[in-house]
Amino acid sequence: MSDIKKVASVMDEFSRRSFLGAGSVALATAAFSGLTVHAQQQGKNDPASNPGQENDLLLRENPNSNMPPATDKGAIGPIWYSFDLAHKRIEKGGWTHEVTQRELPPSTDLAGVNMRLTAGSFRELHWHTADEWAFMLYGSARVTVLNPDGTVFIDDVNKGDLWYFPAGLPHSIQGLGQDGCEFLLVFDEGHFSEDNTFLVSEWVAHTPPEVLAKNFNLSPEEVAKLPKDELYIFPADLPKSLVEDRASVGGKSVEAQQQYTFKMEAMAPTKKTAGGEVRVVDSRNFPASKNIAAGLVMVKPGGMRELHWHPNASEWQFYIAGKGRMTVFMPTGRARTMDFNANDVGFVPAVAGHYIENTGDTDLVFLEMFKTQEFQDISLNNWIRRLPPEMVTAHLNLDAASIRKIPAEKQEVLIR
Repeated sequence: MSDIKKVASVMDEFSRRSFLGAGSVALATAAFSGLTVHAQQQGKNDPASNPGQENDLLLRENPNSNMPPATDKGAIGPIWYSFDLAHKRIEKGGWTHEVTQRELPPSTDLAGVNMRLTAGSFRELHWHTADEWAFMLYGSARVTVLNPDGTVFIDDVNKGDLWYFPAGLPHSIQGLGQDGCEFLLVFDEGHFSEDNTFLVSEWVAHTPPEVLAKNFNLSPEEVAKLPKDELYIFPADLPKSLVEDRASVGGKSVEAQQQYTFKMEAMAPTKKTAGGEVRVVDSRNFPASKNIAAGLVMVKPGGMRELHWHPNASEWQFYIAGKGRMTVFMPTGRARTMDFNANDVGFVPAVAGHYIENTGDTDLVFLEMFKTQEFQDISLNNWIRRLPPEMVTAHLNLDAASIRKIPAEKQEVLIR
């Protein structure tokens, strides 16, 4: 057998095993890495050989792109990007980088920002044209948001918590604790840029001093102290306690009735199976989140997010931990498989079929987000089992006994 055929054989076996244990993954990876080099050296007449240059580190991170399963076909557009490829803007109080439609062109509905604030540092007072959904990845922060009626919401968020700020409402974020925080921001505009927000510092810097004096009832000397340029992310002292901050702005008399934060990671799973669990947060259990729905998914080693699709929105994913692979299916007979690691972004076009499989030996954890009020998905297994058996037999050539093996209820995450 030629070396390139050995590579194909290894990868075909890898793709056929829907549920791999840690040892199998390591073996397949090692075999693939070794055979690829040998095939390049010896397989010059094989059509898939590559005797030239390759980025070995990148190929090891995404073997299913370089040597795709035989079931892949055609082009469906990009479904992968990584925050580790995005330019990082570093400020005195932290950093930020983003993955938007510019980096992932099919994602017209959502854009993402990954941001870090050191202890005490602010993402300065600002507002923007898009709704902001956020997930706390590390540490804790204090957030504020002002309603049009003059009431204010102030709260602390910790790892696994969410916040949601509607478009146009002014807000702030400040890192807390010993080491600040890191969080993911998701906006309901594909072309949104974190660099294109309305900043208080820039507004006062670009307003005539006499107007500022009249508006704020300040003396010229006081106006001269105002910022002359943007602050954006900047260091400051840690705030007082949450109770003291709430009291200092007027207490209950100015307290917002809306709840703009939510404890996602701490909530009971929406669905829990032997293969993992899913927590769904949308407008039904978090009323403030009117335009973005999300699921926090954990898949155990050997498990997978079942074959499914979303009938009401495209899907924007963020991978938090572990290793996985996803195949996206589109008409007519097109399919693309990619591998995903922590800090990667995945994309699935609206109504496109897909799965996400844990290919590592630790839990795979990721967020799936949608520009919609309600999280909706359709399970292929559930659909098949809701059809008369004769209909399924006619389409899939399975007898009644085989059909009964297919899970009848939606599993979300399954394992075999």
